[in-house]
Amino acid sequence: MDGAVLVLNQNYEPLNVCNLPRAFRLVFGEKAEVVEYDHQMIRTPRQEFRAPSVIRLQHHIRRPRPRVKLTRREIFARDGHRCQYCGRQAGDLTLDHVIPRHRGGAHSWENLVAACKPCNHRKGGKTLEEARLRLVRSPFEPRSDVYSLFTPYLSDERNEAWRDYLFLGRN
Repeated sequence: MDGAVLVLNQNYEPLNVCNLPRAFRLVFGEKAEVVEYDHQMIRTPRQEFRAPSVIRLQHHIRRPRPRVKLTRREIFARDGHRCQYCGRQAGDLTLDHVIPRHRGGAHSWENLVAACKPCNHRKGGKTLEEARLRLVRSPFEPRSDVYSLFTPYLSDERNEAWRDYLFLGRN
């Protein structure tokens, strides 16, 4: 009994993805209703059930905005794989703390940028003013979006019905 099920809030906002056993518990516990079915059949000794593909919760759930994980890959993606000091696109980018950590700079979205090796070496442990450098674009925390959260599941053709609820359209 494997498979992923898209969970929608009461207002059809995509919330998360759960497994089939969890989806069945929500449906049979009358906490959710099935919106779309999968092509898979789940058989028990006495009954046969169609597997859900998309379920909608009966009550609205308030949740905080999902956040993008702070990783090297995400910093490079946010900065467009370009050095934020010279603007050059390079294959061997490094991470640089705008305010160096030994000077009280945090390891955060607002203090980390992608930098090419020559610019990172030139800046070293100095501030921007001391190194006489300027940022191409100020660092910021990117917003998490539906596309980044749910598209990894769309490679499975069983989840094709999700596109209507994720506002991605069909190819």
